[in-house]
Amino acid sequence: MILRQLVSRRLAAPLCGGARETQRRGTLVEMARPSSDLAEFRQVFSNAKHIAIITGAGVSAESGVPTFRGPGGYWRKWQAQDLATPEAFARNPSRVWEFYHYRREVMLTKNPNPAHLAIAECEARLSRQGRSVVVITQNIDELHRRAGSQHVLEIHGSLFKTRCMNCGHVTANYKSPICAALEGKGAPDPNTNDANIPMEKLPRCEQGMCHGLLRPNVVWFGETLDSDILTQVEKELEICDLCLVVGTSSVVYPAAMFAPQVAARGVPVAEFNTETTPATMRFMFHFQGPCGTTLPPALERHETEAI
Repeated sequence: MILRQLVSRRLAAPLCGGARETQRRGTLVEMARPSSDLAEFRQVFSNAKHIAIITGAGVSAESGVPTFRGPGGYWRKWQAQDLATPEAFARNPSRVWEFYHYRREVMLTKNPNPAHLAIAECEARLSRQGRSVVVITQNIDELHRRAGSQHVLEIHGSLFKTRCMNCGHVTANYKSPICAALEGKGAPDPNTNDANIPMEKLPRCEQGMCHGLLRPNVVWFGETLDSDILTQVEKELEICDLCLVVGTSSVVYPAAMFAPQVAARGVPVAEFNTETTPATMRFMFHFQGPCGTTLPPALERHETEAI
């Protein structure tokens, strides 16, 4: 817990300080608008040795993945924040498992889009040049891994991993359905009744004789992010010399602090999003539009670049 608090506090400090400085100077100096010059970005990109790419729900949305946010973002009559909490799972594990079963089954029908593929291809190509790319994602759908990305830090966990509430064992689980009792369950229609699956028929631990209740290995609202993952993220942000922010609203913490922290130490940051965000004016570049359209030409191999 202490490590998590220390990591979070260090990441937060530059953002808070930057915000105050902008306020102080706001009446005297107008902040420069970020550039959308692709050639200028490509020049910065060509010189970068350690690239951090922070991705959010916007990337997955372009693959048809439901985000459960904003108007219409409901499963039955609940939004994600109503179900993705330890309290909701304690009250009604059957309902929460129906929700996650639905999401798992939906994800099995989705595929990586051009943005995922461009990131994976970029990582593979640059690794042959002795350069590195790390993906720091808020998404839990594993689409980056399916696209071929190797160096992925999933700060919110994965839909396809489970954790035992009894013994704590974490394991990958791609079963469809995850347990027999969930087959055919999880329909999102608001008129659908809860399945009310008995506790003993919900997903159970298969480690030895444990048989404890499993939960999705994702970070729920009100939970602390994994300290080991955050430590890795911090290390990557400290060494990166270029940061890309792709398909994220920059409002979900602590991820919203990552890119502003990098920008605060003078490292170029490029934002790729369908709209501006609260952090846009802190960045050197902003490319507006669908990530699957704007990102591939930004990352593709230049004719002068080594293969």
